[in-house]
Amino acid sequence: MSSEAGEEEETGGAASAETGGEADFGSSGESGESGPLADKAAFETLLEFLRDKGAFDYDGYKRGTLRRRIARRMHDVGCATYPAYREILRADPRELPALFNTILINVTSFFRDPSAWEYLAREIVPNLVARAGDRPIRAWSAGCATGQEAFTLAIVLAEALGVDRFARLVKIYATDIDEEALAEARQAVFTAKDVEGVSPPLLERYFEGTGSKYVFRRDLRRGVIFGRNDLIQDAPISRIDLLVCRNTLMYFSPKTQQKIAKRLQFALVEGGYVFTGKAEMLLAQSGLFRALDLKHRVFEAVGTRKVREPLPGLGSSRSAPLPPSAGQLELQEASFDAAPMGQLLVDANGMLVRANGRARALFGISAADLGRPLHEHEVSYRPADLRSGIDRVRAEGRPVMLRDVTMGAPDAEAASFDVHLTPLSSGGSPLGVHIGFFETTHGRKLEGALRNANRDLEASYDELQAAGEALETTNEELQSTVEELQTTNEELQSSNEELETTNEELHSSNDELQFLNDEVRRTGLALGHSNLFLRTILASLRVGVIVVDRELSIQIWNRECEDQWGLRQDEVLGKNLLALDMGVSLEEIRAPMAALLGGARATQEQEIVLSARDRRGRSFECKVTCSPLEDESAGRVGLVVWIEDVNKLRKSRDSR
Repeated sequence: MSSEAGEEEETGGAASAETGGEADFGSSGESGESGPLADKAAFETLLEFLRDKGAFDYDGYKRGTLRRRIARRMHDVGCATYPAYREILRADPRELPALFNTILINVTSFFRDPSAWEYLAREIVPNLVARAGDRPIRAWSAGCATGQEAFTLAIVLAEALGVDRFARLVKIYATDIDEEALAEARQAVFTAKDVEGVSPPLLERYFEGTGSKYVFRRDLRRGVIFGRNDLIQDAPISRIDLLVCRNTLMYFSPKTQQKIAKRLQFALVEGGYVFTGKAEMLLAQSGLFRALDLKHRVFEAVGTRKVREPLPGLGSSRSAPLPPSAGQLELQEASFDAAPMGQLLVDANGMLVRANGRARALFGISAADLGRPLHEHEVSYRPADLRSGIDRVRAEGRPVMLRDVTMGAPDAEAASFDVHLTPLSSGGSPLGVHIGFFETTHGRKLEGALRNANRDLEASYDELQAAGEALETTNEELQSTVEELQTTNEELQSSNEELETTNEELHSSNDELQFLNDEVRRTGLALGHSNLFLRTILASLRVGVIVVDRELSIQIWNRECEDQWGLRQDEVLGKNLLALDMGVSLEEIRAPMAALLGGARATQEQEIVLSARDRRGRSFECKVTCSPLEDESAGRVGLVVWIEDVNKLRKSRDSR
């Protein structure tokens, strides 16, 4: 069973290696069965039988998940009731392992949710490596399934450390409760489909091709240790720096989740990192972890036990810390100057006393500028007003952040920064202010691309809704490709609750996913046929057809209207019908339209003949017919307006 649920995946659902179940689809999981399968008492009796038989204790798992998985296995063996299935389990010793494998679904992939892995590699791993220094780094992949997540973690750490340091310092513990999956993971052999998520450069560096298979590098493979571990019952692995446990907790009951969260916190060193899946928010609410990035679900452990300080020499007493040596001071200077973000130090008198290399390059500061008041430098007011920020820091005694500060030459692309102003003090006395410039240009570009993609997708949704068809929110299992829509799916759904529900459903089993994909495919084909049928009908009509909602906003504008009035569909959709300049004054039908929308049910149709002029300047009389558009549950939701050329209508009647 996979620990990677892949937050917004359309084609690869996964469940946790620790959960023994697929996604819990809210309350529907508890009430989806009918008849004999709705007998909760019989179901609980079956779970007690499994526990007593020593198979597994499922008390900590969500009941909706277990119901669906056990019902699937019962369907496979042709069993209709829980008592009958209990007899099958008692009589056939092979059925118990088959049920266990049905509940534990092993689905995972390399670099699932690439943006989250990029954030981990860019923001978290460098801090982890710097903090560890030359001491060993311990990582834990809980719910590793067939090993792709553990080897992804190995690649990320090897990229940061280099192969030699990785082999010398890193140990990755990969655990699962499925022995078959662990046996496969230990082989470290993958198919071409398995490694689709690995970029060609990484594939070349970390895998050896053997025919149609890819084998993970053997010298790095020794740093990944696979073993069985049950998050509920087994002791956690200790002294962990980075714990990857993605979409694992969501399959447990809230009480069990709290228990596991405490175990995970205990496993981590102070300030250790946890990387989870998008469907999980318990860690942020437990008080045991501090959210570093909620979008990518990265947390930091708080309140963990302190790592013991090295014991002093035998017979000696702890002495006061020695002052830094000249070499240490030189190291501090070099570290400050080489930092990738721009840094300025301003003393308590407002004098600019230090500027590192990045700051000097950004703002043109030279050695002669140091020691002068900050307000004499252009950087004090451009790109941001640092003087007022420094005043706030001194007045409030706490850090101040200036967001989205933009700077750049007229002929160059503007760069964005977040400016952090931090008070410096010693023994309660203020020393000055540290000013850090953290570049956010790349993040802003990604946000802009995300907004554009979001607008494009919302426009597609509006077109479908204009046809009058209700589109069920399905997120990942409806999305055509994981990589294209992964970064936008959260913002695209009408509510976060529906999004998380569909995320969990996506991360179930391959069998469940195939079933859902078939359903989606059939629904999509039916919707496509319906849309094609509707477009064909509207295009074939030789009268103008306009559909408006209750606010008279145009929802449909057929081809005859475009030809008659010279206005394209994309120019009028969403606009008020009565506000259009279209060669005919529709103000006279305002009252009939209001009567249809607010009147009695007996009012079914209104007609009126108006003088008009088409887009070619031809004058003619047209008959405008308004009919109500009704919904069985919501009543009248709009109007259908028919505009017919009276002369053409008469000729058509005469020809008959």
